[in-house]
Amino acid sequence: MLNEIIWSPLAKKDLDNILGYLNKNWSNKIALNFIDILEDLLWQIAINPKQFPIINENLKVRKCVVTKHNSLYYKQNNDRIEVLRLFDNRQDPDKLRFSLIL
Repeated sequence: MLNEIIWSPLAKKDLDNILGYLNKNWSNKIALNFIDILEDLLWQIAINPKQFPIINENLKVRKCVVTKHNSLYYKQNNDRIEVLRLFDNRQDPDKLRFSLIL
């Protein structure tokens, strides 16, 4: 059974920022390739959410490397996958904050 994917407002903003950067500084083709990679990973997570490591035991947050520059942070909540952040790994890791979906 597939888990439903829910995006937090922060994750949606992260995705918009990444796609905007890719379109502006690289090309639409690179942005579309990124979307394809992300969709494939989300499909895998929807099927088997426990395949990626937990990086925060208290919040049960898991990390999936999308590309060498970007990581997806999510948690499983019953039959839902909550995408918390899509973080640019080149940023200061102290900036990484999660907004949990209630």
